[in-house]
Amino acid sequence: MHLAIGASFAAIYLLWGSTYLALALALQSLPPFTLMAARCLVGGGILFGAACAAGASLPPPRTCVVAAICGVLFFVGCHGVLADAQQRVHSGLAAVMLATIPLWLVLLQVVFPGSERPTWKTVAFLVPGVAGVALIASHDVSSGSSGVRASDVLLLLGAALSWAAGTLVSERHSGKYSPVALSGLELLAGGVVLLVVGAARGEFGTLNPSNVSAVSIAGWAYLTLMGTVVAFAAYIWLLKQVASTLVATYTFVNPIIAVLLGWVFLDERPSPWMLAGAALVIAAVAGLLHARSQPREGKKSWSAQPSAR
Repeated sequence: MHLAIGASFAAIYLLWGSTYLALALALQSLPPFTLMAARCLVGGGILFGAACAAGASLPPPRTCVVAAICGVLFFVGCHGVLADAQQRVHSGLAAVMLATIPLWLVLLQVVFPGSERPTWKTVAFLVPGVAGVALIASHDVSSGSSGVRASDVLLLLGAALSWAAGTLVSERHSGKYSPVALSGLELLAGGVVLLVVGAARGEFGTLNPSNVSAVSIAGWAYLTLMGTVVAFAAYIWLLKQVASTLVATYTFVNPIIAVLLGWVFLDERPSPWMLAGAALVIAAVAGLLHARSQPREGKKSWSAQPSAR
């Protein structure tokens, strides 16, 4: 059992952390929205098919609507935008910006009625996170040393906000339907919309299969099979074995893995300001998870609701 738990943590730490590197490789010769559409459709088909084979029933219409909304927020507003921005932004920086998802969740809980109200201690952990983002943006954007544009930083923060909004919707309205089947439906819905967006942007006209490199195909296959199917299965199993707040530590481990892999394999050298800002963001996320675990341990919370990364 201990070996299985360790292997599952390694999966959500390493596999999800390495998806940013895999995405960077896949983007070398594949357009962003078409790439993510293919990932969602194949991964969603595998997850939904596996759930149905295990006995999951067809969802009611209301659940399908919720899945479609979440699929757009998760995989179009977040993953599609991430893929578009990562054509121009280092994978490590993208991972750090996506690590702000828990910070956005706290802000959404403050703004929207009906949510569990965060405590003052939880809100206080927003300060270092916001400071970290501001530190990265103010120095890396203004210096131009890493080619970072302010618009791309805003896109990545918007992607994190979209994922946070999808998490909030999923928590409120997904009901008790099989989480694996629900994630499969969300992926399929997001994949269809991503295809439409890719077509509207003219990606189909520029995509020549003969020009797609083996590296890009390998990156896409890794994203789909390892990042979407294998790691998500490990994540769902872990939630049944250990506390959700412990599982949620992937949130601040993934950016560390992404920065290191980008540095080693893509020669993406982070600036000192980016490393300092990343440390503040990761510290804020770790503090948020710790603060929320104290009175609510054992309860389902947003800290364990990433759907299929």
